[in-house]
Amino acid sequence: MMKKIVTTLVVCSLAGIMVWAQPKKPVAKKAATASAGGMQASMVRGQQVYANVCIACHQKDGGGVPRLNPPLIKTTYVLGDKARLIQIVLKGLNQPLEIDDEEYTNPMPPQSNLTDQQIADVLTYVRNSFGNKASAITTAEVRTVRARTK
Repeated sequence: MMKKIVTTLVVCSLAGIMVWAQPKKPVAKKAATASAGGMQASMVRGQQVYANVCIACHQKDGGGVPRLNPPLIKTTYVLGDKARLIQIVLKGLNQPLEIDDEEYTNPMPPQSNLTDQQIADVLTYVRNSFGNKASAITTAEVRTVRARTK
């Protein structure tokens, strides 16, 4: 009888150790609103990227330059398809673009040197500034588009 009890205790202990030693599965995170730190942090980081990279062409108010650089204010390019917007940042745009019956002809150079985090942040900033209101762009969305465009 004592042998059975000791054997049962040993087996249970080993089973407990095996369960405890198993690698833990990562807990699925809710899609981050914008990436590391939430929407507010993303907006702050995005504003900095905008000031360093985008402001010369799209201007401080997001209004662009008539017939050269398109505005970022309430356009379907900014508020519409996220993947298309991410693609424009990654690959640039080298064709005339018509917005509200005005044609913009200045090419946009690719910004593929920006990290996924920087692109997510700046696009979240643009989609929620200048009178715009749209969902955040996540680093996962940028990563997916970047992988498809290589």
